[in-house]
Amino acid sequence: AGGRLDRWLARAAASGRRGAHELILAGAVTLNGRAESRPDAALSPGDRVAWRRCDGPGGARPRAGGLPPPILRIVHADPWLAVVDKPAGLTVHPGAGRPDGTLADGLRALGGGWSTLAGSERLGIVHRLDRSVSGLLVVARTADAHRQLAAQLRDRSMGRDYWALVHGAVREDRGRIDAPIGRDPRRPRRMAVVAGARAAVTDFWVLARLPRHTVLRVSLQTGRTHQIRCHLAYIGRPLVGDPLYGPAGDRERDRPALHAAELHFVHPHGGPMRLRSPLPPELVAALEAAGGDPAGWPGLAPAVLIPDRPA
Repeated sequence: AGGRLDRWLARAAASGRRGAHELILAGAVTLNGRAESRPDAALSPGDRVAWRRCDGPGGARPRAGGLPPPILRIVHADPWLAVVDKPAGLTVHPGAGRPDGTLADGLRALGGGWSTLAGSERLGIVHRLDRSVSGLLVVARTADAHRQLAAQLRDRSMGRDYWALVHGAVREDRGRIDAPIGRDPRRPRRMAVVAGARAAVTDFWVLARLPRHTVLRVSLQTGRTHQIRCHLAYIGRPLVGDPLYGPAGDRERDRPALHAAELHFVHPHGGPMRLRSPLPPELVAALEAAGGDPAGWPGLAPAVLIPDRPA
C-alpha cells in the first residue's frame, strides 16, 4: 500500500526500474483494468496490475531488445475504423529514437487488418498526438475509410477539441491565434512562430479562471507539430507542466496539461460521430492543485459515444 507502480513492477516482473518504466510508458501495463501511464502511480490494497510480457505465452515478441506492443484502450471499433484513447507517454508511430512500443505496434498486435496508406510503419494512422499528450485518435482499417477521414482532416470538418490548463490569466473569453509555425532556429527540438513558415491557426475559449491559471478549450484549425504548445507559449500562456515551452524549471507535473478530450467526424459508412474522453488522473490532480473543482466538469464524465449507427 502506498508504493509506486514502477518499483512494484520492477520486482514483480523482474525487469528492473528501467524496464518497468519502459513497459508503463509504452502502455503495456494496466491498473485495475485501465492503461496506466504514470510510473509513480500509487498502489492501494486490492489493486490489480497486469502487464504484457515479451516472452510469455501469448505475449507479443518485439524485435531484439525492443519494447512489447502496448495494450490499447479502444473506445470504439467497427469494420472500417477504431478510436483509441491514448495515454500520455505513448508514441503514435515509429520514428527516430522510438523504433517500437508505439501505438501503431499496438494496432498491429490487435490484428484484423489496418490501412497502409500512410506506410507500413504507420498502420491506420490518420492523425497524431505528441507523445506527452493524451486523448482521442481515430485510426483507419480500410484504405477507403483512411482517404475519407484524411479528407475531413484537410477540410477541417473533423473536429478536435482539447482541454488545457495554462499559466496566468487569459483576459479574452475567446480568441484565435493565427501565426505561422516552423522549426525554432535556435532550439531545434522546439517549434516557434517564424515568418514565412507554414500557416497555423488555433482557436480557444475560456472555461474557467482560477487564482493563477486558466482552463481553456482549444480547437485546431491546422495540424502543425506542437501547434497548441507553441501557440499558447507565443501568447505568454504556456501549458502547465510543459518542460519544452513552459517557464524555466516548470516541474509542476511530469507532462503538459493538454488532453484531446473530444473528437467528432462523419463515419465513412454512416453518420456523424462524437466521442469524449475523461481527463486522466494526473490532469485531475493538476486541476485540483490549481484550485479547480473536478466535480463541476462534464468533461470528466466517462468516455461517451453518440453515433448515428453506421450503415
